[in-house]
Amino acid sequence: MTRTIVESKTQTAIIGFDQPFCVIGERINPTGRKRLAAELEAGDFSTVEKDALEQVACGATMLDVNAGVVYNSNPNPNETEPPLMRKVIEMVQALVDVPLCIDSSVPGALAAGLEACHGRPLLNSVTGEEERLELVLPLVKKFNVPVVAISNDDTGISEDPDVRFEVAKKIVERAADFGIPAHDIVVDPLVMPIGAVATAGLQVFALVRRLREELGVNTTCGASNISFGLPNRHGINAAFLPMLIAAGMTSAIMNPVRPQEMEAIRAANLLMNKDPHGAKWIKYNKPPLAEGEVAPGARGRREGRRRRAVA
Repeated sequence: MTRTIVESKTQTAIIGFDQPFCVIGERINPTGRKRLAAELEAGDFSTVEKDALEQVACGATMLDVNAGVVYNSNPNPNETEPPLMRKVIEMVQALVDVPLCIDSSVPGALAAGLEACHGRPLLNSVTGEEERLELVLPLVKKFNVPVVAISNDDTGISEDPDVRFEVAKKIVERAADFGIPAHDIVVDPLVMPIGAVATAGLQVFALVRRLREELGVNTTCGASNISFGLPNRHGINAAFLPMLIAAGMTSAIMNPVRPQEMEAIRAANLLMNKDPHGAKWIKYNKPPLAEGEVAPGARGRREGRRRRAVA
């Protein structure tokens, strides 16, 4: 049974076929967030702090950390991104103790994040491009961490799911050459927007099944890509996520602050027998107690303790 182990200083997250769906919080990322990008450029980390705490409170299993800011004073990310990545990771780790996913297209920033990170983070990402394979896979091996493998290569992103599968297979095989096992590869088969590619959902469901059955790897994706450009995106995402889980996807980089989507994941975990005794579902769906009301059994437990103390 494939299991990918990711760790913080004291916590372990397991991405696996037999595990509850792993929610990787996406919010600490300035891409498409002009205000956050401006704050980071100015050395203001207040939104990062808020996003870290809020995502964990809402149920994120892990947090993705991206520090890809284009500085006006120095637009070279190879110089500016590594120290910022280190700073953001250190700040996040001081606030929350969940495993992290280090997210960057800059190898130097990945290395800086790995050096700053406690435990065993997930590295995001490697692609099938030859240059990228030669730069990232040695880091994965050196630090003994799992890595997200994105199914595109030097030819770009193919709309043909068979091509995307072959790219994923190539990355898994090349990783094996470095001594990196398949259980440490988490493949992102790439979710296309349903508004542009009508079969995007069907493609990714088929790809996930094939990646699981033929390569034995865990999978992830940017779940919200499916709804890009459409109205009521959260309604689409909330339907898409349980369908991904049923197809065998084991994690997603997503926004855990959206209750509609998190509720859909908890329901899917329950229905897929990945929520023992329905404990998580019950925990998040208990009706609130009225003022002065005591939870069932609580009074008896307290009185029992008092009686035993007297005896």
